[in-house]
Amino acid sequence: MRQHIRHDTIGWKLFLAYDIFMMFIIVFNLFCLCANALLMSNFGNWLFETIHLPQILQYYKDALHPWVIKTESWFITFLIAELLIRWFIAIIYKHHTRWFFFPFIHWYEVLAISPYLRFLRLIRAGIIAYRFHEMGYKVVPDSIMKRVLFYYRVVMEELSDRVVITVIDGVKQELDTSSSHKKIIHDLVDHHREIFAKAIAEVLQESLATELNAQRHLITNNVGQIVRQAIEDTPQLTQLLRMIPIAGGMIENQIQNIGQQLGENITQGLIQPFIEGNVQHPNATYQLISTKLSQLNIENQSLEELVESVVYESLESLKKQVAMKQWQLELNKNDQAEI
Repeated sequence: MRQHIRHDTIGWKLFLAYDIFMMFIIVFNLFCLCANALLMSNFGNWLFETIHLPQILQYYKDALHPWVIKTESWFITFLIAELLIRWFIAIIYKHHTRWFFFPFIHWYEVLAISPYLRFLRLIRAGIIAYRFHEMGYKVVPDSIMKRVLFYYRVVMEELSDRVVITVIDGVKQELDTSSSHKKIIHDLVDHHREIFAKAIAEVLQESLATELNAQRHLITNNVGQIVRQAIEDTPQLTQLLRMIPIAGGMIENQIQNIGQQLGENITQGLIQPFIEGNVQHPNATYQLISTKLSQLNIENQSLEELVESVVYESLESLKKQVAMKQWQLELNKNDQAEI
């Protein structure tokens, strides 16, 4: 059960103020570093020479640039201390299952300490902004937040698609080149025999039993008519009965009726075992049929080719599905909605 957090306590307000402070100094720090990189570059020299203000750039290099470097060192020291304090608090209050989970969960903060990975600090600022957004504080306008989330999904989908497609291609290559691919396929089939048997039993119960039950009266009537016609088409019996005066015709008709009824009853008895049960509990006949089918030996060239074809086509279908750009479909949908 999720614990309800009160938003009117002093602790919560301090936590909120600290998040705002961290988001501000991270953004400000990155802004200063970007501006410093621009001003210290050849482009900065060219720009200030073009606007005829080289003395301002020189003043920045002499007076302000050392302070930017010094404050960056202070900020890195602050980030290290702040991370260690939060890790210590997380251990005390058992925020995670294991004490050493904290640096792995906050990997982007650990890496962002490095001067070469400063851009990762934006992730923390973005997480803080998103947390405010979830709490109802519109730090970022909805339109910008929606666009940021869209591009985030684009990046994640492209990365995950590349990984999945590479894995599928690797599996296909392994099946093509490995001498043990038949064993892999056989193991795959053996692993799913029980599920295959259950599926066959449910399909038979759902389709064949339902259809037999619906056509039961028609089938029994047809069989009864066939038996009656067979009696009529037996000339020896007809000639024998007609030798009996007066009662011969009546006996012949009764025999035909009895034969018809007998055929109908036998057919009913044969159909009854196939229409009993339900999808959740198929009857014993279908369970026996499905079990026998699932135990088929696939040491047969035609069956092996069939199973291999199913495996390869399944992998290819999965690859096509993964390659489909969901973000592109969403973008097209949004474009059509705007028209």
